[in-house]
Amino acid sequence: MKLTTHLTALALGAAMTLGAAATTMAQDIKFFTIGTGGTAYTYYPVGGVIANAISNPPGSRPCDKGGSCGVDGLIASAVSSRGSVDNVNAIMSGLRNSGFAQSDVAYWAYTGTGTMEGKKPATDLRTIAALFEEHIHLVALADSNIDSVADLKGKRVSLDEPGSGTYVDANLILEAAGLSTDDVTAEALKGNAAAEALRNGKIDAFFVVAGYPTGSLVELASAADIKLVPIDGDAAKSLTDKYGFFAQSDIPAGTYENVGAVSTVAVGAQWFTSATEDEELIYGITKALWNKNSRKLLDNGHAKGKTITPETALNGIGVPLHDGAARFYKEAGLMTDAGSMGGAMMSKDEIRSELEALNARVQKLLDMMQ
Repeated sequence: MKLTTHLTALALGAAMTLGAAATTMAQDIKFFTIGTGGTAYTYYPVGGVIANAISNPPGSRPCDKGGSCGVDGLIASAVSSRGSVDNVNAIMSGLRNSGFAQSDVAYWAYTGTGTMEGKKPATDLRTIAALFEEHIHLVALADSNIDSVADLKGKRVSLDEPGSGTYVDANLILEAAGLSTDDVTAEALKGNAAAEALRNGKIDAFFVVAGYPTGSLVELASAADIKLVPIDGDAAKSLTDKYGFFAQSDIPAGTYENVGAVSTVAVGAQWFTSATEDEELIYGITKALWNKNSRKLLDNGHAKGKTITPETALNGIGVPLHDGAARFYKEAGLMTDAGSMGGAMMSKDEIRSELEALNARVQKLLDMMQ
């Protein structure tokens, strides 16, 4: 009888201990979402790599023993989305904890200017890091007569979905070439759907803004003869002169099967969150992103991973850093206590000047889109 009572007591004690441990573990778990883009483009796989780098679920092997070097108890996940605009809106509404966006889209959202003119400024938007360069791909079949942006006139062109950064930039590129959506038959296809439509003759060309090589185009180039149409000359100059976020840049030959080098324009892909996110959490996430063990994940997880470095983490930032991220960069010696980042972040006067210029220059495009 005594033995039975003793065993029962041990069992109850063990159950209570396990229950308490389970409760503690559940309380320790934190979830963190990263809005990315279409699964066929660059944001989604890169988001998966970063989510892996910053995660450290309860029970994981310690970092110093070859395990996860992420934030203790954090489970991060990359979420597919419509892209930059969608991610910014989701962050501001609280639907997602963070997300990737093009530098131009984020700046306009934060300031309520440019293509976001008339909308409430996303003043709580904050930067975690600049990630990599995104190139604007204008894709057509190799035997088409589309050799410049101007040749899109009268053609069936996919501009991607509204809510994507590609859609915003495609409209700006058309405007820079003296065209508008009225001059083309505009479609709103994304990723593999756009590639399939091009192969089947349902569209003549489509835009993609992504870090190269992007998965859907790798697959398309292996199945069909395609070309990348240059975005250069007067159209590119007009674009880069008007909008400081764009820069002339090349996509090298061989990036896609049987496709030669092409001159185009690029913007920066950056990682954003909300000012309301906990400072300690964002500090830990930023620190985990730049941990030396995360370097292995970035280098091997995606072709763009090698270009994601702490040395370029503050390049081209036009939206303020989150306090947690800023604390890490100060500790790492990448910015001073005064907030200097070697000219990476715009000063108030520069922002004011840029706002005035953008408001004037984008108004024509906005009128055309209404």
